Amino acid sequence: MTTAADDLRKALAAEEGGRLWLRRVAIFGGIAAVVAAGLGWRATHQPPAPSKFVTQTVTVGDVIEKVQATGAVQPLLQVNVGAQVNGRVTEVDVDFNSVVKKGQVLAVIDPTLYGQQVTQAQANLSAQRAQLDSAKATLETARINYDRLQKLYAQNLSSRADVDAAKGQYDIGLAGVASAKAAIAATDAQLSQSMTNVTFTKIYSPVDGIVVTRSIDPGATVVASFQSPVLFVIAQDLKKMRVLADIDEADVGKLRENMEAEAVVDAFPGETFKGIVEQVRYSPNNVSGVVTYSAVVDVDNPESKLRPGMTATVTIKTREAKGVPRVPNSALRFKPTPESGPDGGAITPPPESPLGKGQGRVHLLVSDKPGDEKDEERIVSIGVTDGIFTELTDKALPVGTKIVTDELDQKKKKGP
Repeated sequence: MTTAADDLRKALAAEEGGRLWLRRVAIFGGIAAVVAAGLGWRATHQPPAPSKFVTQTVTVGDVIEKVQATGAVQPLLQVNVGAQVNGRVTEVDVDFNSVVKKGQVLAVIDPTLYGQQVTQAQANLSAQRAQLDSAKATLETARINYDRLQKLYAQNLSSRADVDAAKGQYDIGLAGVASAKAAIAATDAQLSQSMTNVTFTKIYSPVDGIVVTRSIDPGATVVASFQSPVLFVIAQDLKKMRVLADIDEADVGKLRENMEAEAVVDAFPGETFKGIVEQVRYSPNNVSGVVTYSAVVDVDNPESKLRPGMTATVTIKTREAKGVPRVPNSALRFKPTPESGPDGGAITPPPESPLGKGQGRVHLLVSDKPGDEKDEERIVSIGVTDGIFTELTDKALPVGTKIVTDELDQKKKKGP
């Protein structure tokens, strides 16, 4: 038999179960609300899709076309001074870096031997002159005898044989005088040569300049019989130097005389030396199949910092355009990645139209919507380039236009 107490317990248990169910529903509802709020916040604050392209804009600036080459620094005029006679060097009056004037004595070779040759030639000349006087006297005697016999023959007082013999003696006298004169001329020439050799024993500077090289010392013997040895090298003027630069055959067509140039050397980092292109030579230099042409660049050297033999890097301005619209060269080199077809293979793009002289191909950014960027190919007129930027001569592409320089996603996927 159910009592009132049992009924009360059942009623309380039912009420407690209802409350537990309500608490569970409330907890699950709260969790669902939190998840929904998180999803909503993420949807509203999700970052945009990454861009497919790297872009730059058409800017205004200077574009300077340059040609670079290396070469050796040389003086404008470098004179090799040698000796014209043999002998022992008795004096050397200059040293390295000595400043010399034209006509200054650089060195002296022992003149004793050549002085003796002069004395001997003078003695021979005196003897030859004495022989000439003797020949003249003999000639005069033969002439008088010949004239006398001719007169006697006219009077039939002399034979024809005597006249002919006198004529022969007279001719011999003439030949003797001529021979003596020739011997005097030869001896006089020998004397002149000996005296010249004496002057050659002193080595003079042919120009004003600086002694760059000295390869002789007092006491050394100079032998100039077969080839004149180089004893001194004199640079005329170190305030003006020249660089003999090797220009690549691909760049030689850009060079002209009187173009501005700059030279740098490792000895003076950060310092440039102004110059000008003096000559572009036609003679090729072929080293291991690489063809170059020599360009002579005259460089100012007011402080005499540049020295002969230094290796210089020369930069020559060939063309320039200042304050012009320009595009980066990466935009002219850019080619879009072929799109993928439904089967995953790359779609072959249509062939590109050929470019004419002074033309380039760029890709304009026509849609910058995140995740759906679009580019459009455009052929434009271009001018001077410096390797980084190229002058844009096409007026249809204003400053500020966005152009594609690179592509971030390498595989474009075709949409459904």
